[in-house]
Amino acid sequence: MTDFNVSYDPPSPSDYINLRLEAGMSGKSQEAARIGLKNSLFAVTVYDESTLVAMGRIIGDGGSFFQVVDIAVKPAYQGKGLGKLVVRELVKYLDKHTYEGSYVSLIADAPANKLYEQFGFDYTFPNSYGMYRKF
Repeated sequence: MTDFNVSYDPPSPSDYINLRLEAGMSGKSQEAARIGLKNSLFAVTVYDESTLVAMGRIIGDGGSFFQVVDIAVKPAYQGKGLGKLVVRELVKYLDKHTYEGSYVSLIADAPANKLYEQFGFDYTFPNSYGMYRKF
């Protein structure tokens, strides 16, 4: 793997929005991105020089509930192990900051579900269903 710079600070709202769109994810408004990024429990960002190429975040209440979100890798950088690097760092955080009974969740789009399985994530179905309400 080429040398990349790993940071534990959220990216700028503009970089965040652009990476999400490039990775095929939904867009966010500048205001939503600014507020959401500021309220992250933990973030991992990966840069190639000054270009954001991968990221992931953990959100939640910091005790009972945690959610892994925003795992994104710029298409030109996919297949280089950056998604695995990001998830590994997020799991390290969770290993140190969760408690007995804490619940960690994520929504996985195929084929990313195979990445999360490598880190011990399991399917909730048929006991529960992932649901959402979009505004």
